[in-house]
Amino acid sequence: MLAKQWLDNARNVMSKIEDTQLDNIRKAAEVMADSIEVGRWVHTFGCGHATLPVEEMYPRIGGFVGFHPIIELPLTFFTRITGEMGVHQFLFLERVEGYGVEIMKGYNFDPKDTMWLFSHSGINNVNIDIAIEAKKKGMKVVAYGSAAAAQGKQTRHSSGKTIFDVADLVVDTCAPAEDASVPVKNHQDKVGPVSTMAFVTTVWITVTTVAEILAERGVKLFIHASH
Repeated sequence: MLAKQWLDNARNVMSKIEDTQLDNIRKAAEVMADSIEVGRWVHTFGCGHATLPVEEMYPRIGGFVGFHPIIELPLTFFTRITGEMGVHQFLFLERVEGYGVEIMKGYNFDPKDTMWLFSHSGINNVNIDIAIEAKKKGMKVVAYGSAAAAQGKQTRHSSGKTIFDVADLVVDTCAPAEDASVPVKNHQDKVGPVSTMAFVTTVWITVTTVAEILAERGVKLFIHASH
């Protein structure tokens, strides 16, 4: 039963996150709490399906003020495969070095901010641009993605670095490099990706940890309440 295989794969990823990443997540949450406590922002960014954890955390019920979503529409829009804003354009744009620098020009940043980046592979140029620019502006950079699975992958950026190389803190989402996890009879390719589930799992472990840290420090959270 393929559905059961996917559930087992998803549970295994979540268990691996719990077994191996809680210390790293706590360190990342401390950095984020430091930014929010002083009235600054945790900026969040990803490309493609790595925008889903950005959209998941804020604004939504159970989230709280402090996380600022940066979502660039041409890097997120998946209702079209061909035609305008299609997959071909997206794949081109996420690999254009310098695009991330231009995205950063549209916002005001502070050295007390944190930049939280999501990337499955860590090798595409827009994410790396933003990581490097954030470091230049004095921000701490936190990267979430399949860091262990991406080891040895060739970056597309002229710096020679992946976002995992640039980041101050890395949390491994423990998803396999190929992402899809369930083999199908008479097919070469698998179905059932797990990276989005892994991203969302690490997001809520992190955000709840940030909430815990801030509450312990006596900081009032402005929570988006259930209607």
